Amino acid sequence: MAKTFQDIMADARKEIPELTAQQVNDLLTNNGKSHVVLDVREKDEWREGHLEGAVSLPRGFLEIKVESTVPDKNTPIIAYCAGGVRSLIAGKALKEMGYQNVTSMAGGYGAWKNAGFKWVQDFQYTPEQLIRYSRHFMLPEVGEEGQAKLLQAKVFMVGAGGLGSPSAYYLAAAGVGTLGIIDNDVVDISNLQRQILHTNDRVGKPKVESAKQTLQALNPDVKVITYQDKLTSANIMDIIKDYDIIVDGCDNFPTRYLVNDACILANKPNVHGSIFQFEGQATVFYPHKGPCYRCLYPEPPPADMAPSCAEAGVLGVLPGLIGVIEALEAIKLILDKGDSLIGRLLCFNTLTMEINTLKLQRDPNCPMCGDHPTIHQLIDYEEFCSLRHFTIYPSPLTPNMGGKG
Repeated sequence: MAKTFQDIMADARKEIPELTAQQVNDLLTNNGKSHVVLDVREKDEWREGHLEGAVSLPRGFLEIKVESTVPDKNTPIIAYCAGGVRSLIAGKALKEMGYQNVTSMAGGYGAWKNAGFKWVQDFQYTPEQLIRYSRHFMLPEVGEEGQAKLLQAKVFMVGAGGLGSPSAYYLAAAGVGTLGIIDNDVVDISNLQRQILHTNDRVGKPKVESAKQTLQALNPDVKVITYQDKLTSANIMDIIKDYDIIVDGCDNFPTRYLVNDACILANKPNVHGSIFQFEGQATVFYPHKGPCYRCLYPEPPPADMAPSCAEAGVLGVLPGLIGVIEALEAIKLILDKGDSLIGRLLCFNTLTMEINTLKLQRDPNCPMCGDHPTIHQLIDYEEFCSLRHFTIYPSPLTPNMGGKG
């Protein structure tokens, strides 16, 4: 015999106990950690406000996702919706799936708010943002909460060239809210083989202006702050203080040492990449969590051992690969997800397609991040890198691995 809606609701009330908003508040206040609060409303309702600590699981996905969301079927569950109807039906479905301790909040979210209990509201997305970042929303590791972190993050890009171009491009596409970019160079036609932020009609234009034009055309959500200047000991601390993460895409040793030391002094994570002809490397230097650049390279190599791209050449796609890895590492840091490259050096050979990961350790004698640091302020890095008592490396990308695993 077919059942009416009233029959379904009557059956649900026989099986699922109802709690008042006051009772739910008392339970959560006194023993809240033992309960899972399931919000079975639709996502647009959730965005308008919800109970703090609740888990969003819309009614249409309940049976599909609840077992991965709440694997232990003995866990006490409090379900709620807008007015207490959908949560009762959801509770009955949970009971049929074997969940032993399910209750429904009578009156739902409306009763909770009217009673004056605490509620929270998440990041408010525009209709366009809901579409733009929809693929991120589908990922449990990102979701709406993670995307909000991306939109509120501030990343500083050192360089708008081979590494900075792909890195900035994908960070902007991902919705990183603020991108600062420093570069004192102008676009040259020889850059266009690899520096994808720039175009033929912008030759002669400052790279930071070209970068801003490209990135804002890609994603108007992103605020691009440009610095048409050379990064120096005099300006770096004042610039990076406003950013969460530094992405190093520079192409010279003085700037690499400068960025490393400034990040240690400012306690900022430094996402590092470097390239040479067909080989690339990437890692993350994070103060107090792993080694720094000086642990790998105590001294810079002589100039003839570290030629620039203009002198040695570079495969155009290589900086794209390494720059995207830098963007990925920055995103993982923002989301606090996955295993970052802190303490690991990823080495990529495009000719052989060999990818090796070297385990790195902090050097306790490092003058910057060691047990007894001797460097406490920024120095003249051009002078430091011009000194002639160097350690000779087998290749410009090979770190000093002595004593390191």
